[in-house]
Amino acid sequence: MQEEYGGNFITVTDEDGNEFELEHLDTIEWNGQTYLAFFPAEQEGEETPEEELGLVILKAIQENGEEILSTLDSDEEMDAVYEEFMKELFAEEDEEDS
Repeated sequence: MQEEYGGNFITVTDEDGNEFELEHLDTIEWNGQTYLAFFPAEQEGEETPEEELGLVILKAIQENGEEILSTLDSDEEMDAVYEEFMKELFAEEDEEDS
């Protein structure tokens, strides 16, 4: 995947050449790997289908000396990383409430 950074939004291109704009929410380090959480960005004048509104988690990997974003390798990895992001989110909310 190729990425273009700008503010909190990136455009990623999948293996089929389709481009998607994502809004970066958070980054965590877990088990020696960097993971980034995104929500699909809503395009002006377009409604995003409900099934596409979920959290998107990608990992930063090195390929040919470049850092790129990649999908996760398994459902187990996805579940574990999702749980880590939720712990982080709730920890931040608890700090704000204190």
